[in-house]
This record gives sequence, structure tokens and C-alpha cells, in this order.
Amino acid sequence: MKKNTLLILFLTMITVCGQTSNNSWQQIAEKEILKVMDNQCTAWNKGSIEGYMEGYWKSDSLRFIGKSGITYGWKATLERYKKSYPNKEEMGILTFKVISLELMNEITAFMIGKWDLDRKEKIGGHYIQIWKKINGKWLITVDHTS
Repeated sequence: MKKNTLLILFLTMITVCGQTSNNSWQQIAEKEILKVMDNQCTAWNKGSIEGYMEGYWKSDSLRFIGKSGITYGWKATLERYKKSYPNKEEMGILTFKVISLELMNEITAFMIGKWDLDRKEKIGGHYIQIWKKINGKWLITVDHTS
């Protein structure tokens, strides 16, 4: 009977530890992604589009989908932002509200959220993003913003 009790206790500990470990990587990933977004807001609100773009994958395979269609690549997306927001006044103050953050696995996340720009003419909308952990960093690889 003592052996059965020890076996049950051991199996319970393995199960609990496995769940804690699973929750741990998810919590860490969520914190890392939200930190990237916080850094993006800080950069944007200081007037640094280049700093804001640090949250995006520096690749020709980055895809940004907006009202004018699909922009391919990090450099093209940077230029699109610079053209749309030529100065600090146009950039305004950015805020994000994450509606849903789903971790698909340890290297892929799916996010739905809302963005707002507080400026003379206030604007805002929603976004869907696919995040990937690339070389140890969480980065946006696909962004559909409306």
C-alpha cells in the first residue's frame, strides 16, 4: 500500500510540474510580446518610426496589410510609415489594446487588438498580427491593420 501511495504522489508531482512548466513558457512569451509592444508605443510616442519598427521582422517576407493593400518587406513598411506619418504631430500618441493573444505554440502567436492615435484628427482601428519567435526575439511577421 505504501508503494502505491508513493507512486500516486510521484505521478501527481510529475503532472503538476509539467503543467507549471507549460504555463511558464506561455506566461513568459506573453510578457515578452507585450514588452515589445510597449517598446513600440514608447518609440512611436517619442517620434521614432525606426524604433517602432524594431517590433517587426527585418525581412523581405514581412507582410503589412492596410487600406491600400499589401506592403512586402521591412524596408518598404518603414517607408510606408514614414510617408503616412511624416512628423511627430501626424504621429500623435499611440495606444494599443490587446483583445486576444493566442499562443499557437512556443514560437508562434496570434493577436487581435485595437489601436488609437490621439492627435488633432484622432484615428484608430483594429489589427490582426502573427508573431514569431525568431533568433530568440518575438517579432511581428504579418500585420493587418484597418
